Order: sequence, then C-alpha cells, then structure tokens
Amino acid sequence: MKQLKTILLTLVGVLTIIACKNEKGKVNQEQIENKEVLGEEDSGQEELPIGFQKTLTLQNITFDITTIGEGSVSELIIQPKGLEIDNQKIALEIDGQVVNAEIEDLNSDGFPEVLIYTVSAGSGSYGNVIGYSVNNGKSISQIYFPEISENKEAGVGYMGHDEFAIVETSLVRRFPIYKANDSNSNPTGGTRQIQYKLKDGEASRLFEIDKISEY
Repeated sequence: MKQLKTILLTLVGVLTIIACKNEKGKVNQEQIENKEVLGEEDSGQEELPIGFQKTLTLQNITFDITTIGEGSVSELIIQPKGLEIDNQKIALEIDGQVVNAEIEDLNSDGFPEVLIYTVSAGSGSYGNVIGYSVNNGKSISQIYFPEISENKEAGVGYMGHDEFAIVETSLVRRFPIYKANDSNSNPTGGTRQIQYKLKDGEASRLFEIDKISEY
C-alpha cells in the first residue's frame, strides 16, 4: 500500500512537471508570435517618407507617381491604371528628386505620354526627363531622352538649372547659358530654349531636338 502511494505521488509529480513545461512552451510561443506581429506593425510605422506625389489622367488612363526616400537617391514608383494588358507597377532608383510631372498625347495617336522631371542633387541641379508612352492602350514603354552632350549646339555653355514643360505637343527645356568665366550662381550668357518632338525610333519612341533658340 505504501509502495502504491509512493508511485501515485511520483506519477502526479511527473504529470505536474509536464503540464508546467507545456504551459511555459505555450506562453513562449505566444510571446514569439506577439513579437512577430509587433515587429510587422513597427516596420509599417517606420516607412520611408514620401517626397513627391501626383496623379495624372488623360484619355481614361491614369498614372500615380510617387517618390519614396530622402537624400540624393530616392525610389520613383509609377503605377499605371486603365491599360488593357499590363498595369504593372514600375520602380526606379533616381539620382536627385522629382520636381514635376505632366501628361499629354504628344504624338496625337489617341493615347497619352507621361513625363516626369527630375533634378540632380547639388548646386548644379542637372535636369532629366523620365518618360513613358502608352502603346495602343495596352501597355507602356519608356521614352529615350537624349543627353544634352549628344548635340554640340545644345550643350555649349550648359551647367544645369533646367526647367521643363509641355507646350502643346512639344517638350520644352530652358536653362541659363554660362560663359567661360561665369560662376555657378551667376550665368551671363542669356537663356537657351530647346524644343523636342516625340518620334518613333527603331526600338522605342524617343525625343529629338526640333528647334534651338536663345534670348
């Protein structure tokens, strides 16, 4: 009888220890899961700031344009909507920041082009155009925008500080002209204006210089 009582007490003790271990394991697992959930929530609260945001719509096609991040490098996100086949988001890393974006049917084909204007970081503020053209309402392709150095007449005296705008169906670029001894803050050569037209190239659409004027 005494031996049976000892066995029963031992069995109760073992079962109690197992139950405690199971409960402890359950608590630990709950803590891990809670930490994971909290971690996901915390990461959401630490999202990078939005630097530029604009929505453009033309001919029933929409582009949501956003930049994320701070400093000299940021991420440009372009989200098309209304295309028949491919509305996939486009994400690009850009040097500098977006200053404006416009939409227009530049080649008069019944579908829009979206142009995003950027300037580089630093005192030069060198400009660039990131453009996309809609292909028969189904998808979009990037437009080639030439470096100003590709045209000798256009590039003489160029040191940045660009301004871009769509004028009717042309892209217009303006910037101050620098003479040999001019400082970055004091250009004395007037202003150059370059007018670009959208053309069909062999691989993609591209901008070609149509007219250069100075004043």
